[in-house]
Amino acid sequence: MVQVNAPYAATPVLAGFLKANGFDVEQVVASLELALALFSAEGVASIRVAIKRRFRNRKRVPASVAHFIEQAAAFRDTVDPVIRFLQGRDPSLALRIAGRAFLPEGPRFAALREPTASTPDGESDDPLAWAFGALGTHDKAVHLASLYLDDLVDAIREGVDNRFDLARYGESLAASAPTFDGLARALRRRPTLVDGLIDAIAAKAVRRQAPDVVGLTVPFPGTVYGALRMARRIKALLPRTTVVLGGGYASTELRGLQEPRLFDSVDYVVLDDGEQPLLRLLEHLQTRALPLLQLMEKPARAGGESGLVRTFLREAGKVVYAAGPAEAPADEAGAPDFAGLPLDRYFALAEMLNPMHRVWSSARWNKLMLAHGCYWHRCRFCDTQLDYIRQYRATPTATLVDRIEAVIEQTGQTGFHFIDEAAPPTVLKHLAEELIRRRLAITWWGNIRFEAAFTPELTQVLARSGCVAVTGGLEAAHDRLLRVLDKGLTIEQAARSARAFAEAGIMVHAYLMYGCPTQTEQDTVDALETVRQFFAAGWLHSAYWHRFAMTVHSEFFEKAREYGLGVERLPPAPFARNEVPYRDAVEADHAMLGRGLRKAVYNYMHGVGLDADVRVWFDSPVPAAGSAQK
Repeated sequence: MVQVNAPYAATPVLAGFLKANGFDVEQVVASLELALALFSAEGVASIRVAIKRRFRNRKRVPASVAHFIEQAAAFRDTVDPVIRFLQGRDPSLALRIAGRAFLPEGPRFAALREPTASTPDGESDDPLAWAFGALGTHDKAVHLASLYLDDLVDAIREGVDNRFDLARYGESLAASAPTFDGLARALRRRPTLVDGLIDAIAAKAVRRQAPDVVGLTVPFPGTVYGALRMARRIKALLPRTTVVLGGGYASTELRGLQEPRLFDSVDYVVLDDGEQPLLRLLEHLQTRALPLLQLMEKPARAGGESGLVRTFLREAGKVVYAAGPAEAPADEAGAPDFAGLPLDRYFALAEMLNPMHRVWSSARWNKLMLAHGCYWHRCRFCDTQLDYIRQYRATPTATLVDRIEAVIEQTGQTGFHFIDEAAPPTVLKHLAEELIRRRLAITWWGNIRFEAAFTPELTQVLARSGCVAVTGGLEAAHDRLLRVLDKGLTIEQAARSARAFAEAGIMVHAYLMYGCPTQTEQDTVDALETVRQFFAAGWLHSAYWHRFAMTVHSEFFEKAREYGLGVERLPPAPFARNEVPYRDAVEADHAMLGRGLRKAVYNYMHGVGLDADVRVWFDSPVPAAGSAQK
C-alpha cells in the first residue's frame, strides 16, 4: 500500500528505461487495485461478512466497527459514488456530500459535530466555514469524503485485519526485522479478506499478461508483506516466471541479506537504482549462455554482455551477492513511461484541512527526479553511506524540461512533484528559467534545503515558473543541534529562506526532528519556540515532528562513540536491519515531549495558539523557552 492519488515513481521510470532497451513491459498498480477493491459495493459487502463472523458473539465492539455494522447498507450504497467523485468523474456529487445528509458519518466526523456558535440571524454556523467559506463546496466535499473513507479504513483495521491501513499493510512485520520469522508465519497463516484480495490481484495480472519476469517494487516496510504474498501467488500459478524484488526497502534494510527463505518467494533481490540491475538480469535470463557463478565472476564489458549488478540470489541453498560494475550515468533512465497505468482511477484525498498538507494527497502529481542523490550528503543522521544519498549527479536542464514535456504529452497532467532528496538551488534556477523561456505552464513542488541561496529574487523566479510549495528539513530547529547534526545551516539562514519562499506566495512545510543526540528538554522547548515564531511570522504553513532514529547507514552509527552514543553489540540480522537502538548520555522524556510538540504544531497549522506560551502544550512541567532565536 502506497498513496492512491498518483503512480509511485519507480515503475514508470523503469518501464521507460526497459522499453528503450527493447523489452515489452506492462505495469500493474497493485496498491490502487487493492484500495478500489475494498472501497466498492462488493468490497463493503465482503467487509460486512468478515466483521459479522468475527464479532458474532462479542459484547464489546470498537466504535468504528459498531458504526460500520449499523451503517453497512449506507456504506454499500454510497462507496462507489464517493470513489467516482474523488476520481473527478462525478463532480456534481459534491453538492450532496457537502450537504451532510448523504454520507454515514462515523467517529472520524466527531469534531464536526461539536456545538458551534450561532450567527447573528440565529442560524447555526458551519464548523467548516472557516476552511471553505460559502463557495468551497467541492473542497469541502473532498474533505468529508476523505473522513468517510477513514471511517471505513478504521472498520477494516479494527474489525477485519489489524495490519491494514490506507498507506501501509503489515508494516510491523518488515520494519527493521532482523529475522524472516514474522513474515514467514504471516505468509503461512489463514488468509484474511485483504490477503485474499491481494492474491486475486496477483492472479488476475499474471493470467492476463503471462509475464516472463515480474518486478515488485517495495519502497517502504508497509509494502513488503503484500509483495511477498503476490510473489507466492505468482509462483504457484506460473512456476517458471522469474520474480525480482527491489526498491527503497530492499536498498536500505536488506543490504546484509543472508536469509535463504526469502528466495522461496522471489528469485532475485536488487539494490539501489534498478535500471542497470534489471537490464543485466534480463540479458542474463535471455542468454543463459554461462553458468551463473561464472557469469557473476565475469568482468563487465561496456555495451556488451556483463555479470549481474547489485543483485542477491540463492545458489546451492545460500544467499550470494553479485556486486557488478560501477554505477551507470544518471541520465540513463530517460523519460518515464505511463502507458497502461489507470491514470483516471487514482483518487484524491484531503484528510487534513491545512492547505500545505493537502498538496500531498489532493492532486495527481507526476513524479520526476531532477538530480540523483543529495548535493550536501553530510547530515550525520542520514543514510550518507548509500548511493541514493552519496552519489550526486545532476541532469542537464534541457533534458529535464524535455522529460517534463514528454510526461505532459502522455498524461495530460501539468502538476509535478520533484522527488529529489534536496533540489539544488542552481538546478532549480536553471529549470525555472528554461520553463519560463519555453512558456511551459506547469505547477510544481519539491524538497529543498533552507539554503542562503534561496533569496527573494530566486524564489520569485521559482514562483513565476509554477512553484507552489516546498518542503525542507528544519530538523532540530536549534542552532547547537543543527551543528551536531551537521545540517549545514543556521536558524537565521533558514528563516531568511523560508521568508523568501512565503513572500513569493510559495507554501512552506518543515520536517522537524526531536530526541536528537545530546538534545535536552530545554533544547526541545527552545526549538518549539522557534517553530512558533516561524508560524506566527507566516514563514511556515505546515510542519511535522519525527522522532530521531539511528540507522546503520548513518555517520552517527558509524562513529557512535565519538558522538557520545552507546550502541550495544548488535545480534545477527540475516534478514533486515536499518534502525538500531542506542543510548544517549543526555536523558529526557522524549515521549512526553513528542506528544506536546505534535499537539502544538497541529494547532499552529490551523492558526490556533500562536500567541500562547509553548509550555501549555506539554503534559508535564517544562522549562520556559530561554534561548530560542528571534
